[in-house]
Order: sequence, then C-alpha cells, then structure tokens
Amino acid sequence: MRSAGYQPAEPLNVWIVTDGRAGIEAQALGLAEAIARRAPISLTTKRVRLRTPWRWLPAGMVPAPRQATSLDSDAIEPPWPDIFIGCGRASIPFSLGVRDWSNGRTFVVQLQDPRMNPREFDAVIPPMHDGLEGQNVLPIVGACNRITQERMDRAVSEYKPVNLEELPSPRFAILIGGKSKRQDISPARARAISDSLAAVQRETGGSLMATLSRRTSHAARLQFRTWLAPHCAVFYEDEGANPYPAILGVADHIFVTADSVNMATEASATGKPVHILAVDGQLGKLARFHQSLARRGCARPFNGKLETWSYPPLLETDRAAATVLTAWAARKR
Repeated sequence: MRSAGYQPAEPLNVWIVTDGRAGIEAQALGLAEAIARRAPISLTTKRVRLRTPWRWLPAGMVPAPRQATSLDSDAIEPPWPDIFIGCGRASIPFSLGVRDWSNGRTFVVQLQDPRMNPREFDAVIPPMHDGLEGQNVLPIVGACNRITQERMDRAVSEYKPVNLEELPSPRFAILIGGKSKRQDISPARARAISDSLAAVQRETGGSLMATLSRRTSHAARLQFRTWLAPHCAVFYEDEGANPYPAILGVADHIFVTADSVNMATEASATGKPVHILAVDGQLGKLARFHQSLARRGCARPFNGKLETWSYPPLLETDRAAATVLTAWAARKR
C-alpha cells in the first residue's frame, strides 16, 4: 500500500461528521478507513442535527451551529481534530465553522458537492458526474465507500446463516435500491426485474443473493418477495445479519438497480462484472455516472443476456485518501 510520504509522530485525530444516515455515513467512514490504511489515526464519529428553525436555513447561513443542535446531536467541541470529514448537508455548517474554531489548524474535507464555493473548504471530493471543478476539488467516479477485499473476506467468514462459499456457482449478488429524487421502482418494474433474474438463475443453475434497501417501497417489496425471493439462496430485507459485503465477496456477477451511486460504486470496487438494472424515472446526471463506469469497464446495462468481463477494481476512495494526506502533510510542513 502506498504511503502518503509523511508519517505523523502521533495518530491523526480524524472526525467524520454526518447526519447519521447509513449511505452518507458510509462515504465518510470509507474515506477515514482509507486514510487509516496509510497513516495511524484516532477516529471519532459525530452525528449532527440542527433544531428548527435553523435546519430550514441554507447550509452556509447558520450563524452559530454549535448552539443550534438538537438534543440527540453529538457535541461539536474542542479539542479540534487534525482532519474533519463532512458529508451531507447537515455537516456543512460545522465544516465551515471548524476552520475558524480551530484557527485554521483543522484540515476540512467535504464529500459530495456542497453547492457553494469549494474554496470555503480545504478539499472537496464530489462525484465526477456533478461537474464541480476547482483548485482544491478532487472529482471521483461515484462515491467514497468502505468496500475492500479484506472487508469482504472477513464478512464472508463471519456470515453464519448460510455458507455462501458452498452455494452453487455462478453466484449473483443483487443490490436493490428504490425511491430517490428522480427514480423509483414501481411494482411493474419490480416484477420485470424479478422475472429477468429468475431467468438468469434457471439458465445458469447458479445462486441468487438479494438485498433490498430501506428505500425500496412496500409495493415493490411485495413483488420482489413474491417473484424473486423463491429463486434466491439469500433474500435480505431488514432483519438479521446483513449479508451485503459478504455477497459481494462471493459473487461472480453483481446486479445493481440504476438509482444508486453508492451501490454501483461499491460493486465496481470488487472488479467483478456489474450489470445495471433499469428503473423508472429520469436518470439525469446518473446517466453520466453510468457512462463513466462503462468507460472504465466496470458496468454495462443488463438487457437480459448475461455477459462476463473483467477490469481493475475501482479504487477511487484510496486515491482520495492519498490526495487528502498529501495535501494535509504539505500544509503541516
């Protein structure tokens, strides 16, 4: 593993600050863990929420965010960290504030597009398909994530409900999303997806392993439960051990619904063929994201015909971590 070229004498104090939503927090954790693979760190997770009416204000216009947090919010108090990683709208008032509170000693990283001048932060790491540019902007394909070979191997060995490695191959991981700003999975679409994947299972004699998202609607769940689950060796909704990283680890192919940047990026970190399943609605900027995955050989639209290919795993989180550490070290010098 590459070094950042500068090793601190003491562990770096790193905070991740989000509103606690799983998909948002996973991005910040992914970057922090990638930094930890390059330098020793002490990691603190902070979950922040603003009270009404401050949460209604634009993120850059909350006058005193430390005094505006809700009772269930973690305190944002000194000693200030060496590196502050914010992700999501709720983190932005604190990302902006900590530069002043620490007298500029904290290196502030903002994930995603903050929708304000990126110069307000030390580094901004948005998805490339957002089109954000700037001297301190590092666009990446997709989103930072926690998927590594080591994490997948550990998840496979620790997953107890089924011995995933003994399932008949080829093995297919199926990652089902749901409603987002412009996309959704209707009951009819859920039925069509189920039928196409059941056909793959029949034709190959392999094993289907499916997980549903919190965003999967009740109506779509009913369709998946009725038409997909009977063909699955693993069918996970919200109860019991989450097989997500384990099924990525044992899969030969990965199917991902087109609504999710996080899931497609995580799937592409495996180096395994990623088949994009169409959903309802307009893809908008997501079409550019899918094109960027296709250009790198990671993903292709699924049209009912199973294809096999290979590519180098997409390791954008590691690239971001190396850049952050290099920039932090340069400022320390």
